[in-house]
Amino acid sequence: MAVTLPTKMESLSKTVQELAMKGYNEVPERYVHKGGSSGGIISASAPLLDVPSIDLSLLISPSPAGVEELKKLQSALSSCGCFQATNHGMSNMFLDKLREMSKEFFALPMEEKKKYGNTADDIEGYGNDSVLSEHQILDWTDRLYLTISPEDKKRLKFWPENPPSFREVLEEYIMKLKTLNEFILKAVARSLNLTENCFLQQYGENESASVIARFNFYPTCPRPNLALGVKPHADASAITFLLQDREVEGLQVLKDDQWFRVPVVPYSILVNVGDQVEIMSNGILKSPVHRVVTNSNRERNTLAVFFIPGSEMEIGPVEKLINEERPRMYKTVKDYVSIYFQNYQLGKRPIDAAKI
Repeated sequence: MAVTLPTKMESLSKTVQELAMKGYNEVPERYVHKGGSSGGIISASAPLLDVPSIDLSLLISPSPAGVEELKKLQSALSSCGCFQATNHGMSNMFLDKLREMSKEFFALPMEEKKKYGNTADDIEGYGNDSVLSEHQILDWTDRLYLTISPEDKKRLKFWPENPPSFREVLEEYIMKLKTLNEFILKAVARSLNLTENCFLQQYGENESASVIARFNFYPTCPRPNLALGVKPHADASAITFLLQDREVEGLQVLKDDQWFRVPVVPYSILVNVGDQVEIMSNGILKSPVHRVVTNSNRERNTLAVFFIPGSEMEIGPVEKLINEERPRMYKTVKDYVSIYFQNYQLGKRPIDAAKI
């Protein structure tokens, strides 16, 4: 069979979904990872990561079971940086509704989706990777990127009117996650024997904090060993919530210099700490480096929601977590997201810029 490839212009101007629908049997050069850019060999058959499940309903209990769950939370976040949240207060039916909504949007005709299209200098809206440099390797994914808050940054022109329930369901989900975000930040502080509000004080008021939703669609890929759905990175957030595809794996986490697959637990929400909580915890809690692998047979849909402190907030290690055994590891920083993107575009691990 002849090798077919899109032209360079086509590979940059079309969404990944459009490229996938053309039936090419190779991926365009701009998507191919060579050498170290993928963070190692790209393989979907990495070992499975033992991601702890945390029963959120136990975290407020003073019972022995509650104390044990707090220890489990601290252990999870200081080893792999993530956990599967159960008893989170959302029904299976509601989570399935969110998933269906995402699938329906990405299944719309291309001209309908492009009404919400992003621009070359703005990631908000529908599209794929923003091309920031000539040598950038692109992600094999299309996204719908929406700023939820602060309220004055919300741009409803990018919020789909189809499916009709989209806005209402997403608003309800975010409202529930805002409650969970506060709850988890308090529980994380307690797990480190700190006053429960000490992380929240740095995170700031909900009115000034940023909440970003990113709907991710990973079309089938003809060469999963060459392309990544998302290149290796850690999150700039304080807390990230990921609603995984109900059936298809793809997320991998780097632990002890080895990639591990994150299992799908259909009705749990995967929670990970971002760089800003790693800084607040003076490096005790780990913001995990992760990537997404592609699949030649099955599409995958996920929804990530990022909770990010307001740009005016000062983020630094909590004083009680600094001592002779564990000296201060990070500077106090403001507007970490700007620091993050400056370094990410240069191919550096952004959190290193905050290290002392």
